[in-house]
Amino acid sequence: MKILLAEDEKRMNRALSELLRQEGYEVTSADNGEDALYELESGVYDITVLDVMMPRMDGFEVARRARREGVRTPILMLTAKGELDDKVEGLDSGADDYLTKPFMPRELLARLRALGRRNLPTNDGSLSYGDLTLDVRSATLRCSNGQSVRLSEKEMRIIEYLIANQGRVLSREQIALKIWGYDSDSEYNNVEVYMSFARKKLAYVESGCEIKAVRGIGYELRQRDVR
Repeated sequence: MKILLAEDEKRMNRALSELLRQEGYEVTSADNGEDALYELESGVYDITVLDVMMPRMDGFEVARRARREGVRTPILMLTAKGELDDKVEGLDSGADDYLTKPFMPRELLARLRALGRRNLPTNDGSLSYGDLTLDVRSATLRCSNGQSVRLSEKEMRIIEYLIANQGRVLSREQIALKIWGYDSDSEYNNVEVYMSFARKKLAYVESGCEIKAVRGIGYELRQRDVR
């Protein structure tokens, strides 16, 4: 699971990064609001831990702008302030949860696990969009017309990512980072190859959805216009 940690206090950033990595998370750090927003808008993170008091842009504004851009990544907001008004502002700005400093590491980890479960498929292991249902556990794509097809691991992850970000155009870079990771040597043409595979699977089940290439930007899962 990929976590964006936005915390400007260096010692706290290092300590939290180490804690999260020990728990098996992949961590990317930001020490100011502008960098945090840039990373958050990439769409490659599963959870964001966002400090309120940061230079260049505070956490409230980062959350507000990210939500306006359609970013759905769960946000856990950290602050030294415990007043009710600050908690309300954090939640109203788009945060999903709120943790007041100082806090115990095990509480932070418990809250991250809870937020992570919100990104999981439903209890039956499926995600849906339009006439499509993706069964993550069996890597099977089903259409409401009764057709179904098995997916490769990369095809499944790409379609899962597109469904989770329905209504957003995802760049080739975002997709490459999400599916192959930061340390991968994969070329961006891998994205095009696997997009072609995924499109063929949509065509095979005769879905009314399509993976649309948006020139100069990226890809989006859409429902075809019915005329």
